[in-house]
Amino acid sequence: MSPSGTAAHPSSWWRNAVIYQIYPRSFADGNGDGTGDLAGVRARLAYLKDLGVDAIWFTPWYLSPLDDGGYDVADYRVIDPAFGTIEEAETLIAEAAALGLRTILDIVPNHISDQHDWFKAALKAGSGSPERERFWFHPGKGDDGSQIPTRWVSSFQGSTWTRTTNPDGTPGEWYLHLFTPEQPDVNWNHPDVRREHEDILRFWFDRGVAGIRIDSAALLIKDPELPEVPADPPRGGHPFMDRDELHEVYRSWRAIADSYEEPRVLVGEIWLPDIPRFADYLRPDEMHTAFNFDFMVRPWNAKELRESIETTLYAHALVGAPATWVLSNHDITRPVTRYGREDTSFAFDAKRFGTPTDGQLGTRRARAAALLTAALPGCLYLYQGDELGLPENEDLPLGVIQDPMHFRSGGVDPGRDGCRVPLPWTSDPAHAHGFSAPRPEGTTAEPWLPLPSWWGNHAVDVQAVDPASMLSLYRAVIATRRGEPGLCDGPFAWLDIPGAASSVLAFTRGDIGCVVNFGAEPVSLPQHSAVLLASGDLPDGRLPTDTAVWLRL
Repeated sequence: MSPSGTAAHPSSWWRNAVIYQIYPRSFADGNGDGTGDLAGVRARLAYLKDLGVDAIWFTPWYLSPLDDGGYDVADYRVIDPAFGTIEEAETLIAEAAALGLRTILDIVPNHISDQHDWFKAALKAGSGSPERERFWFHPGKGDDGSQIPTRWVSSFQGSTWTRTTNPDGTPGEWYLHLFTPEQPDVNWNHPDVRREHEDILRFWFDRGVAGIRIDSAALLIKDPELPEVPADPPRGGHPFMDRDELHEVYRSWRAIADSYEEPRVLVGEIWLPDIPRFADYLRPDEMHTAFNFDFMVRPWNAKELRESIETTLYAHALVGAPATWVLSNHDITRPVTRYGREDTSFAFDAKRFGTPTDGQLGTRRARAAALLTAALPGCLYLYQGDELGLPENEDLPLGVIQDPMHFRSGGVDPGRDGCRVPLPWTSDPAHAHGFSAPRPEGTTAEPWLPLPSWWGNHAVDVQAVDPASMLSLYRAVIATRRGEPGLCDGPFAWLDIPGAASSVLAFTRGDIGCVVNFGAEPVSLPQHSAVLLASGDLPDGRLPTDTAVWLRL
């Protein structure tokens, strides 16, 4: 059997795997300095094995000033000292593999840190130099060059251009950054940029990494003419998003991935509403999978989620790729909080401090969502802490917030740090609820983000012995998913529930039925021979509101 629970060739493990996302700063602190690290992950590999996942995906662990949580990379071949060393990374990859856990790394090809040697050399070399050709340096508009070259808007709000200062102190050229000024975009029309990233892939693939997640995968290529964004950009002709030339890049990456004895996997972060354009990235000679953001941001509503499921399965069927399902990540408000709000959808520009939420309601819905997503065909992603039912920590003191999205919004957006608070491993508050290992003298530093006083209620040691906990539910979900052929590779079909079509989602995977009740009233279950798993109690054999069940039909 393959790690994904089917008899498929190991090279196709990714088609229905369960992949666990690790945000290294917040997973586990192995040296007691308050920051999660590779030593902490190594000490908790058995936990991940017991959870039942097939692979672990690390957000960036490379050398970085951490101006954007590690997505500002200063050197791809060096582990940031806060996390460990390259030798420790190699050991972790090997130890995880020995437990049947593959490793996926984040690659951030659109931009680098302003502390990267390339960018420092470009600033030093000055206007017109070969070093600057690796980036997007450009004179400003106006007689004195004081006007920005374009009015492109940053993904983090505000301008996408920052002006440099010449050695004599006079204002110089501007450089492009689709994110923060500390993250200059590289020029993918330059051969050095393409060659460097291909070398980075080989560097990590040679060390046993099973695949890469490609950050901001649709943004790499820019129109060299730097036009303004038109009101209705032609397909493939947007100045900096989803340009046709991108596919040449990913075909070359796929060739590298396929050159290994066990082919490596390419996973794209692609936010595109155009379904055929999205599917183009998943053609057999490009990426293997891409994140399904549409499902993640939809409200808790039967009609909306059914539409998303149908759209997703259609898009992937066009190219024979497996869908992916995910409820949150290191950027998104956690489902326990999101699903407890009046508006259960998600949009970055709608985040505000003080939005009310009902934790019990959100938890009930998040439990049901766990069964819903795990029953759908394809690959399942799980963000660290969601298996513990952690809510968004919305009470962080303003003085500890580090996320640039908060600052670039003028303080309106609370930022993403609320879903990045360190995990609670023990109910005992000592050593940050077990997040930090004690130092030889028995002390630990304060964690990089503070844990709330009630965090221990969600601790691993409490939930591990509680059969009704979120952790126990996720362990059962993953084990059942692995053990049922219908849930691994069974066909998908919608199932009608008489009288409840508008408030219920129901479908079959082989001989397994999944039913989720979004309505206010309990509903009768279809005929079945056994209940395999339920997200909550089933009084009188009926399915209550905000509850999901897996049935043997």
